[in-house]
Amino acid sequence: MLLKIFQENINDRHIRKVVDVLQSGGIIIYPTDTVYGLGCDINNQKAVEKIAKIKGVKTENALFSFVCHDLSHLSDFTKPINNDIYKLMRRNLPGPFTFILQANSKVPKLFKSKKKTVGIRVPDNNIALEIVKELGNPIMSTSVHDEDDVIEYTTDPELIYEKYRDIVDIVIDAGYGNNEASTVVDCSKEEIEILREGAGILK
Repeated sequence: MLLKIFQENINDRHIRKVVDVLQSGGIIIYPTDTVYGLGCDINNQKAVEKIAKIKGVKTENALFSFVCHDLSHLSDFTKPINNDIYKLMRRNLPGPFTFILQANSKVPKLFKSKKKTVGIRVPDNNIALEIVKELGNPIMSTSVHDEDDVIEYTTDPELIYEKYRDIVDIVIDAGYGNNEASTVVDCSKEEIEILREGAGILK
């Protein structure tokens, strides 16, 4: 299903429809403040495995992010973070960043692995935030890549729908997406390190 949702005037019924799909183990493609994302409910193991299969990776090796509504979910999945890192995240989120933090014991169970870190996203996109808020827990997410060597990310939701219509349950059309991914900031070690320069510039 291709579902049109406008960021400036979000239809609550449409958000509910998306959340119903997620809660029943469905896969969605949705807008963020960077590129379109492929997402599912983090608590649905089969859906997580399905996304890993779509991406051609094993679940235990997958570099999926947790898309959160705000930072209140942090302690559910991460070890306690120091004040400086928390302030850094507060200054820059919502925004086009993925913060890598030390994972707590919950995360390996979700990925069926010995995963020691987790990527946290709070995108500056009302549609994504409303979906996560209504769902009540984060979305497991990964970027929608393009197979073209020149174009790394597909920005046109109609083209995304053509490609994924038989693979996912809903593609949200929120207009053209960005073609630059998030900036990845590793806060899991003593020194903070930018692993990937992307759309975000740290404040």
